[in-house]
Amino acid sequence: MNELDIYNELIMEHAFSAKNKKELEHYDSCSLGHNPNCGDEIKIELKLSEDKNTIEDMSFTGHGCAISQASTSMMIDLLKGKSIDEVKKIIEVYLKMIRREEITKEEEILLKDVVAFKNISNMPARVKCALLAWHTLDDMLNK
Repeated sequence: MNELDIYNELIMEHAFSAKNKKELEHYDSCSLGHNPNCGDEIKIELKLSEDKNTIEDMSFTGHGCAISQASTSMMIDLLKGKSIDEVKKIIEVYLKMIRREEITKEEEILLKDVVAFKNISNMPARVKCALLAWHTLDDMLNK
């Protein structure tokens, strides 16, 4: 099995997993994201630590294509438990990667499994799908 097969398997596993797709009983913030080009819609909910510096829990609801659902689920796995500053840095690196900008090996390591979306820019119609959750969260954190 090659690296591409592993990434495709990982994306499909997350696309159809309900692990992160749920409503949180208690959350501090939520935001809606919508991609009018294809109809993908998500709602991201965040539960922050008492000091508001760490993402304690995160989930999403909504509907969309396999890419948007997988990207959202994998983002949640990656960012849960991280400080807001770490999250902002990871979002920045992910956006750079999707835009095909140079990222360092250290930055790539920050992305862990999310690096599976590295070549999504080869499918221009899917880029917005892979970015939906990330832009939604970024907007939420910058409010």
